[in-house]
Amino acid sequence: MAEKKTTSFRELINGETPVLIDFFATWCGPCHAYSPILAQLKTDLGDDLRLVKIDVDKNEEICQKLSITSMPTTIIFQSGEMKFRAAGVQPISVLKAELAKLSA
Repeated sequence: MAEKKTTSFRELINGETPVLIDFFATWCGPCHAYSPILAQLKTDLGDDLRLVKIDVDKNEEICQKLSITSMPTTIIFQSGEMKFRAAGVQPISVLKAELAKLSA
């Protein structure tokens, strides 16, 4: 069962379209504050971005592999490579600037 998750995660991050993964917890206050920012980012960028939310309490294996220790943690992947990583709520301007680098 875990192998399937790993495989699908690899498939998820291997595309040309940037994938922003939000590692969150349901009990995390800042995570709730971050959701509208990410929703606006997805609205602004549409199909130029894949937005994925991963609940750290339900996906411990992948969180251990990526050393996720604080929430929210944002990681942007493109073509299987980690392009950006930050802990805490990120301003939409920072996220847009990081994503703009990937399409340049």
